Amino acid sequence: MTFPTRFSYSASWLLAASLLLGSCSKDEGPVTPTPTPTPPTPTPVAPSQVAVWLTTPDKAALFYNQPTGLSFGAAANSNPTIAVDTTQTFQTMDGFGYTLTGGSAYVLSQMTAANRAALLKELFATDENNIGVSYLRVSIGASDLNASPYTYDDSASPDPTLASFSLAPDQAYLIPVLKEIVAINPSIKVLGSPWTAPVWMKQNANPSNPFVSGSLRPEYYDAYARYFVKYLQGMQALGITLDAVTLQNEPLNPYNNPSMVMTGAEQASFIKNNVGPAFKAAGLSTKIIAYDHNPDADGLAFVRTVLSDAGASAFLDGSAFHLYAGQMSALSQVHDAYPTKNVYFTEQWTQAPGNFASDLTWHANNLVVAAPRNWSRNVLEWNLANDATYGPHTPGGCTECLGALTISGNTVTRNSAYYTIGHAAKFVRPGSVRVATNTPDGLPNVAYKTPAGKRVLMVVNTGSTLRNFNIQYKGKLASASLYGGAVATYVW
Repeated sequence: MTFPTRFSYSASWLLAASLLLGSCSKDEGPVTPTPTPTPPTPTPVAPSQVAVWLTTPDKAALFYNQPTGLSFGAAANSNPTIAVDTTQTFQTMDGFGYTLTGGSAYVLSQMTAANRAALLKELFATDENNIGVSYLRVSIGASDLNASPYTYDDSASPDPTLASFSLAPDQAYLIPVLKEIVAINPSIKVLGSPWTAPVWMKQNANPSNPFVSGSLRPEYYDAYARYFVKYLQGMQALGITLDAVTLQNEPLNPYNNPSMVMTGAEQASFIKNNVGPAFKAAGLSTKIIAYDHNPDADGLAFVRTVLSDAGASAFLDGSAFHLYAGQMSALSQVHDAYPTKNVYFTEQWTQAPGNFASDLTWHANNLVVAAPRNWSRNVLEWNLANDATYGPHTPGGCTECLGALTISGNTVTRNSAYYTIGHAAKFVRPGSVRVATNTPDGLPNVAYKTPAGKRVLMVVNTGSTLRNFNIQYKGKLASASLYGGAVATYVW
């Protein structure tokens, strides 16, 4: 299917159309009729075997299902070849999506109910006309893309029994929008991440704003573990089941508002002595994922500290990463060192105001292709939506984060992250398994076999000129072409 509201006809198509129309003049005078010739019998054309979905950096095609796909059977040639080998399998995918921040929920809530319903269906429904986002991250308490910082227990004095705990701050916008999403796609996976513990649990916080920096006081480790349990149980009571949690967003970043610092040793202790036992006692199956920050040298040391601690590792599903420092290849290093633990990619921003062409190519290559090729089970962009001024955000929060959507009232602008995630989310359904491909120079790619028996190949042309290449599957070739900077998904 095409996505007509988001497709612009190519310049070549428009040129051909204009030449055709220009050949017909209104002022040529009477014309002697000629007999209409009998058209020749058309030669039957076999239907294409490979569907092609295309996005180009000049926006001539935006997630466009090309009417003429590809077919296997091309003759041997000298073009580079991407060989898809479904006999070599790697990780199973959980999904692709975004962070639904409090700010995202707020701008969505300002739409009319009908317009919001249509947009959420487009994003989260899994039928032919929608992209089927399959994974969301939410903040436990406020993130920096909320209008102001808060937690679920902002008592003026220590409250170790959590008597003041309440999800009320999220009841205005986040929870209602999330419930609408779950109604559309009940199987969507949701990951929760806190930006800070309640300020009364912290030591050495910023004296002018205790939501910023500081660390968790050891005497409140048990209370904070129970805080996670109350959050998960409270959300479940509202019909929202979280698949996983990380225990601290960016634990090595003390500058965000809100934020909290946590070392690898502290996190290992917190998991093995408090969070893991608390989840077990409460009968929670929610996955616990370590870290949630960059794969640089400090981050890899953090992950090693946590995953190599036998007591913590027993409760851990894996570790999560961002890409503001370090290299995506480090995720493979983590996988190779701890092959029984999963790897996740949970955040990457697009800097406002954005450059569609370069953002499309960079994010498709470095995130949506590279993260799965380095064992990640998911890819999440930061963030789903904000307004035209890149808000809401906390004082000191991100002022230049461009959402996948810009929402002004009922007007929606779809930015580069909408398309990069869409190219994977629509076709690589949860349960898809990554399979082997080679990577010809300048044509990074990743392939999968899906639960429905389809093969999916996503290719990025990182060069500036048109590239011709082959797709090889079971010894047969299909000839393909891809514009410089363009992204294509091939499905057969």
